[in-house]
Amino acid sequence: MMLFEKSGLLAIGSRLRWLADVVTRDAAEIYRMYDVDIKPKWFPVLYMLFDGTDCSVTGIAKAIGQTHPSVSSIVKELKAAGLVSDGKSEEDRRATVIALTDRGMELRSKLHRVCTDVENAVRSIESQASNRLWQALDNWEDALAEKSLLKRVEEERTLHGSRNVEIVDYRPEHLMTFKRLNIMWINSHWSLEAHDLEVLNDPDASILAGGGYIFVALVNGEPMGVVALCRMDGTEYDFELAKLAVDPDARGTGVGEKICRAALERARQCGARKIFLESNTILKLAISLYRKLGFTELKEYHPAYERGDIQMELTL
Repeated sequence: MMLFEKSGLLAIGSRLRWLADVVTRDAAEIYRMYDVDIKPKWFPVLYMLFDGTDCSVTGIAKAIGQTHPSVSSIVKELKAAGLVSDGKSEEDRRATVIALTDRGMELRSKLHRVCTDVENAVRSIESQASNRLWQALDNWEDALAEKSLLKRVEEERTLHGSRNVEIVDYRPEHLMTFKRLNIMWINSHWSLEAHDLEVLNDPDASILAGGGYIFVALVNGEPMGVVALCRMDGTEYDFELAKLAVDPDARGTGVGEKICRAALERARQCGARKIFLESNTILKLAISLYRKLGFTELKEYHPAYERGDIQMELTL
């Protein structure tokens, strides 16, 4: 679509609405094909009732991310269709509890086949796609939970015209920044390991002397991010991308991506062909960045750090 080609990321909301409309129209036709008389918007509420975890309007609304009035409206439609009944909770007389009627239970059996076929169809789409939409949505939701789009735009507006990011090679005066930022992020999730201390206490000997590089991101002249390219002699890889750390005050400003791209460009200039990295999957934003840069997960790996549970590679 021409709009999306021209606008790119700016039309993310419009594109998601368009995709939702396309899928919703198909969903309505799928229900008709299987002779299931429901509306697509009913499915999340019905699914929660099929599961039976929390059948209160409040519990369902919280679980599916919709408002209480929105769920109440859907429940009224489901009652009119004879699929559910409602009543007061025994524990809390203020809470409305929803239950499936006999007709609703019959619908549950019919929908089981539909759900199986839809899931297989979605998997076939995923097999054709270069990226996994569901995983991308998880990453987006995590990122927005950490900081909303509104907040990020507010920060961009504040920083616009005043932020100057420069990527420079490591110098001796950057030692404390290199140590501080790495120790900060490691200790926020795990504990420092012996190899961490070996690298952080003497990066000259452990990284630079072996032909590696360290890069520092200066934001308005202040060091706010670091990353290293460590030589991997004797392996199929030329360098390991390691020790990426960004000051919390600079997160969400693109510093991490800029410093990684600078490191990868240096690797290309050195004639490197393959880059390795090790990380942990709880660092969802970092993993998302690595995938954006072109890294792919290794099927078999042997972590060098106790905290490592994923290893990735990039062919330049």
